[in-house]
Amino acid sequence: MADRRALDALTNDVLEGKLDRRTLLKRAAILGVTAPTLAGLIAACEDDDGDDSDDGVAADPGDDEELDDEELSDLDDEDVVPEDAEVDIEEVGEVPRERTLFLRWGGQEGRFVDHDLWNGYAIGANHQNGLGILYEPLAYYSAFADETYPWLAEDWEYNDDSTELTLNLRSGIEWSDGEPFTADDVAFTLNHLVEIGSEVRWGTDVQQYVESAEAVDDTTVHITFNVPAPRFMFFMTYKYDIGLYIIPQHIYEGEDWSTFTCFDLEEGLPVTTGPWEVVFSSPEQKIIDRRDSWWAIDQGLVDDLPGPERVVYLPFGDETGVAQQLITDQIDCSLDLRPMTIVRVMEDNPNVVTHTLGEPPYGYVDWWPTALFLNHEEPPFDELEVRWGISYYIDREQMIEVAYDGAGSVSPLPLPSYPGLEPYVEHVSDILEEYDTLEYNPEKGDEMFEAAGFQRNGSGFWERDGEVLEMTLNGFEVFADIGPIVAEMLRQNGIDAEYAQPPDWSDMIQQGNYRAGFQGHGGSVSNDPYDTLRLFQSVTVAVPGAHGVNFTQWQNEEYDQIVDEIAVTPIDDQDRLMELFHDAMEIWIPELPNIQIQEWYHRVPMNTTFWEGWPTVENEYVNGAFWHLTFQLVLNELRPAQ
Repeated sequence: MADRRALDALTNDVLEGKLDRRTLLKRAAILGVTAPTLAGLIAACEDDDGDDSDDGVAADPGDDEELDDEELSDLDDEDVVPEDAEVDIEEVGEVPRERTLFLRWGGQEGRFVDHDLWNGYAIGANHQNGLGILYEPLAYYSAFADETYPWLAEDWEYNDDSTELTLNLRSGIEWSDGEPFTADDVAFTLNHLVEIGSEVRWGTDVQQYVESAEAVDDTTVHITFNVPAPRFMFFMTYKYDIGLYIIPQHIYEGEDWSTFTCFDLEEGLPVTTGPWEVVFSSPEQKIIDRRDSWWAIDQGLVDDLPGPERVVYLPFGDETGVAQQLITDQIDCSLDLRPMTIVRVMEDNPNVVTHTLGEPPYGYVDWWPTALFLNHEEPPFDELEVRWGISYYIDREQMIEVAYDGAGSVSPLPLPSYPGLEPYVEHVSDILEEYDTLEYNPEKGDEMFEAAGFQRNGSGFWERDGEVLEMTLNGFEVFADIGPIVAEMLRQNGIDAEYAQPPDWSDMIQQGNYRAGFQGHGGSVSNDPYDTLRLFQSVTVAVPGAHGVNFTQWQNEEYDQIVDEIAVTPIDDQDRLMELFHDAMEIWIPELPNIQIQEWYHRVPMNTTFWEGWPTVENEYVNGAFWHLTFQLVLNELRPAQ
């Protein structure tokens, strides 16, 4: 019999019009829904579409080959359009729709909780929510183009043993309040991060390597490291969600970076060197307008100002409502959508495309392979038998088939299948052959739990010392398709599991206040596994921020030592890196700190009705996620379509 909670979730999806009959039958089959119940659900699907015909509900629920693929129910109901789609703020001037870029992203329960935080180092701040385009980097890196773009820094040079780094900055750049941008700002940023360390995001990373930074003159910074640091410039470079925010010394000096908001529009805060200024920010929306000039034009980095005159960030709410706004051209881009939703959006609005245009898998492999994270501070998840037992109960191929209609893929390690990283995965095939992190084998799972001292009780659940193993699998809305499926797989194998979407899941996992949940790995993207390996080091446990953090709280001293050696090994010494990576995986894979689920696809809807120049397979200049630190590279390419 199907779990009541899973059945309720399935019912809600039907009633909200999120499931077509084919998808309903697939999910019903895995949940073990009885024929009478299934008949009622299918009737609900048909009633929602206004179709009273008999589709043969007595048929085998698993046989769906001849069913119509109707994807979503009617999305043309204007009642689902959120009221905040129309911007009507008296404090700012009016910009025409065709010159405004509307984005749906972030927030909690439909509201921004960081609208007054424009300091990227403050606790609770997030560069993904707008401030990333205000703090320009020393350099950008596009993994898709495999190219580095010097920005505030014109060039840089290491000494022979990578214990020193000299940055040569561009001259003639000013902050938006008229103060010059100089080497003092860069040196101040680094030295203060060394001083405060783990109090703020990226402080631990800087403190671990930097001894001191000196402004030699207005455009030269000399950095001295504690140890060889051949990756430090790449760490500071903006790519995906990793990169160092360079801040103005004249604004931040004397402030507590962990609490300073840097938000006072009347006083011109936040200041920026870039082409943007914040003109309004509230829990409902953030409005960022284009400035009249930009040093990057004067110095030949770009030909013109970005196309959009205004960028409006709106919180991401209900996916159906977001789909409706894309269909009706009220927004231009949003958080990545589920496959079923993105297909219907493209059908109803041919101007909306994804990275792969209209072809499956409707997006690109992100740097964020996802896993079921288990908190090792919460027994029994500190026991490897339990972790392996859970992993053996998850049929990932079936999960992808049911949730994504097959439009997905898996990865045995927390590394994306990028060209520079695939040789590392191949290099540990001997370990993966013995310890298959993707194997679906309930019998082995049972053996693991029995070895851990669990026994099944009268209800079929695993129990030890009188306590049933219960698991709440937390996740963001983007996990709403796979979460209930994985929870049901675990329930069918004796774990009392359920899926939940707490609004503060991001805070919970960052602070270690959780037992289990879905999250991704933001780590390596080039031909170097270090950034991903660092995600499991002891030094990154409980550091502030949503990125570069050891969420599992797994710790292993020998593993730490190996990764520390990788950190000082030059990136071009691939033979030595391969050897050290194998050593690290000889520890990590058998321990299985977290449970690999799938590769993550960014199915980002990009609306060409008003804007052209989005990154697609036809022009892969960068990844298309506007919440990443490389969004400015996209803004530089966008031009009005009408």
